[in-house]
Amino acid sequence: MSANVMNRVFLARLSGTAVFDPNGDPVGKVRDAVATLRSNNQPPRILGLVVEVPLRRRVFVPITRVTSIESGAVVITGLLNMRRFETRTGEILVLGDLLDRSITLVGSGEDVVVEDMGMELSRNGDWLITKVHIMRKGSGFRRKGATSTVAWEEVLGFASHEVNQGATHLLATLSTLRAADLATVIQDLSPKRRVEVARALDDERLADVIEEMDEQERVALLAELEGERAADVLEEMDPDDAADLLREIGEERAQELIELMDPEDAEDVLRLMTYEDYSAGGMMTTEPIVMSADYSVADALAAVRKGELSPALASQVFICRQPLETPTGRFIGMVHYQRLLREPPSTLLGSIVDTNTQGVNPDATLHEVASYLASYNLLSLPVIDANERLLGAVTVDDVLDHMLPENWRHDHRDSAATTAALENIDTSFDEEV
Repeated sequence: MSANVMNRVFLARLSGTAVFDPNGDPVGKVRDAVATLRSNNQPPRILGLVVEVPLRRRVFVPITRVTSIESGAVVITGLLNMRRFETRTGEILVLGDLLDRSITLVGSGEDVVVEDMGMELSRNGDWLITKVHIMRKGSGFRRKGATSTVAWEEVLGFASHEVNQGATHLLATLSTLRAADLATVIQDLSPKRRVEVARALDDERLADVIEEMDEQERVALLAELEGERAADVLEEMDPDDAADLLREIGEERAQELIELMDPEDAEDVLRLMTYEDYSAGGMMTTEPIVMSADYSVADALAAVRKGELSPALASQVFICRQPLETPTGRFIGMVHYQRLLREPPSTLLGSIVDTNTQGVNPDATLHEVASYLASYNLLSLPVIDANERLLGAVTVDDVLDHMLPENWRHDHRDSAATTAALENIDTSFDEEV
């Protein structure tokens, strides 16, 4: 998000604010925000905004598409998914479900009424509801009492909106596991419990887990999710992993989910599905770090610090001519992370770019890609088309994923973490069901 995004926004005040695209053209107006409640009374995470577009159609805009929130204007980027918005299991409307609700102050036990909710941008880039603007009950002839703003942790009473209560204790047990270990635990659950846990996870967490599951299990799990939820999870997956999964589920089901996906995400996935699975094009991600030569070292370091990037993708920046979205303009070269650390922040990337790595074409075989990575000690490799445009990057972890035997995930797990979690599963469900 840009520097124009406020660090704290009260959502009732945001309602009715005009929404614009990057060109300044009006899109619609903000009507609500969508959030998901979390366990242990942690601040809820904002998933996106409900925007009313012409003909009074309400659509969902992911919060990651919001580039600017200023007084009187919200700016979004990317293509707008015009599918009519409907809340899913695990989601709540902040204004529609939580405002005017009677809740209790933790310290005094006093009942108060919710007047507004404040969201703040966390260090890792998530928007969380951290503040609750409350009104105390009036006394005597006063209909309204004093108002104040308190932290989310200082109030109780929202938990009754939390869905899938049968999985709450189990999710609390599993919340600290890495995605690969959580995937192992889920695969060991009964089919019924596996689906309950999957439906209770948010889209991003479930996408991470599905990426770590074996082919047969992830196909079966995706089949248990309703179409729109499955499409939203696919949007959160890395495009190459989503393309692999769609190849596995059958042409008819894949086409159905592609039509439900955000057009921009679907375009990346469809492009990858045209390549063979074990080719460079089939293994690559379409979302490496791409910059032009006139960006600075400071800009590049800010980009590689993003938490959602894998270490392999964060290891180098690809330098191209405009446009910087894949397929890019002409590929120039790469700047390695270690080189960035050795240069002054104001240095332009064009002066330190490594032009020796020419990359591979999208039809390169798994063996060719692995040999190139090993020969030049790279963590990721550019994939270049015949017109010298950057199509994406193949990372060393994707290569290993394709080279290891099919059941390697079962043979390699964090045994201490997964064993402890599995020991708690039956107890968790017995307490709740």
